[in-house]
Amino acid sequence: MTGSSHGRAELLAALIAIEDQFAWVDLDTLQDAVDLEESATALGEEELAVRARICQAKMWMRMGEVAATARRVREIHRWGVVHGSAMVQARAHLLWANVHRHLGDLAAALEHSLLAVELLDDTATPSTQIWHRAKLADALGQVNSMDEARLHYRQSEDLATAHQLAWLRMAVLNNWAYMELTCGFAEAAHRVAERLLAVAAANDFELDGADLDTIANIQVANGQFAEAERIIERAIARDEGSGAEEADSRAEYLLTLTAAQRGQGAADRAQASLDECRALCVERELGEILVRVQQAQANLYADRGEFAAAFETHREFFAAYHRLHSSQREAQARNRHAMFETAEARQDAERFREQARRDPLTGLRNRRYVDEQLPLLIGDTGRPLAVAIVDLDHFKRINDRFSHHTGDRVLVRVAELLEAELTAAAPSGFVARLGGEEFLLALPGISTAEAAEHLDRIRKTLRDHDWQTTANGLTVTVSIGAAEATTRTTQTELLAAADRHLYTAKRGGRDQVVLNGNRIPASIAA
Repeated sequence: MTGSSHGRAELLAALIAIEDQFAWVDLDTLQDAVDLEESATALGEEELAVRARICQAKMWMRMGEVAATARRVREIHRWGVVHGSAMVQARAHLLWANVHRHLGDLAAALEHSLLAVELLDDTATPSTQIWHRAKLADALGQVNSMDEARLHYRQSEDLATAHQLAWLRMAVLNNWAYMELTCGFAEAAHRVAERLLAVAAANDFELDGADLDTIANIQVANGQFAEAERIIERAIARDEGSGAEEADSRAEYLLTLTAAQRGQGAADRAQASLDECRALCVERELGEILVRVQQAQANLYADRGEFAAAFETHREFFAAYHRLHSSQREAQARNRHAMFETAEARQDAERFREQARRDPLTGLRNRRYVDEQLPLLIGDTGRPLAVAIVDLDHFKRINDRFSHHTGDRVLVRVAELLEAELTAAAPSGFVARLGGEEFLLALPGISTAEAAEHLDRIRKTLRDHDWQTTANGLTVTVSIGAAEATTRTTQTELLAAADRHLYTAKRGGRDQVVLNGNRIPASIAA
């Protein structure tokens, strides 16, 4: 029998207080989650007990217990599926994303991150909504889709600002800055980090270790080595004895400290920091960081002119790198076999694969799907194939004049119109979003004349659509470049030809179609 509403309300409040934390790893909080599970079970509140187990699994994940977390998440997700709890499934998928990220399977991490957002419902707190979107942004950045990642980071930051959750906004900005740096955008990382510092100053917040490590890494990238050393030493001092240190955080800090000291030419200090980092990695079995330690060691040998040692260490680094990835692949295979051992899980796996081939904003197919399917259409020499690239004209003006939110609404509406038109014109074809304001249409099985007519009708449909609600009445037009495949055309050649024709359409005044070098409808009239 379910417990009293009063007891449930108190239990739920305590549970949400833990769920909405994102930077805890102390054992007291773990014990709180264990106690909450016991209380929920005693009250007959099974879903709350499961959610308490999710909090425990999240703790184990942050402590580096990947295998233990994977076992718990399988059981949690199965319960969510059987009992139709979208929220339990959403939280389970976010944990699965972290499991796969630690295993090095970034594609699977992205699949689970997408589901973690899509399965959220109205019962999710603002903090949960924000953090799930931020983790989707992380997953996109890790597969080098930074344009998409920035979109979700921006949405997460805007939501945190709207709900006055400054501490959560800082967490989003920290992840954003670190991802920009990781993907090679040091200047963008610096700009985001400046916003992070401004939020901290405005709210009189102290930066945590992760924030300080991000800032130090940005300073190293910008050659500010002395400043980076001071910052990362603050991070190390802050976490020492705090009881809130993650399994790998100190090792990461020491590796950053090594880079800062090496940049200043302080080879002895850098070597001491690296030796401490290496010992910690061996003690805690931090294989991925230990591989980077080998790389840093080779650089230090080279700095000291010990080139033979540097060469040998580089050789060991590459060997360790390949061993790590081999073990990751084996771990992935073991975990996936366990995860997908039931019929429900196999159905989930198919859904994950489908989601990985969808653009998260518009729901259209994405570039991954194009790369898989377009070669098959090209290889079907028994029927013609036209491919068109559709680009919104002056799209930047929409974002600048109104907002990125309005721009997103325009992209979603354009996607809907393109899909509707293509379904009528070439049912066996597909529409995909290539990125930004650029879309791809694949039109198999129709003649050149038919392709020209269909594409020009698509152009007119978009131009004549009532954009009052979506874009405040601003006219939206597109330029289209299209090309036809031949028996010897490769995907690269076909897309390059379509892109050249798109450039011709843009240069020719926009709001027009160029197919095989001919402007439409001029070629139709001819």
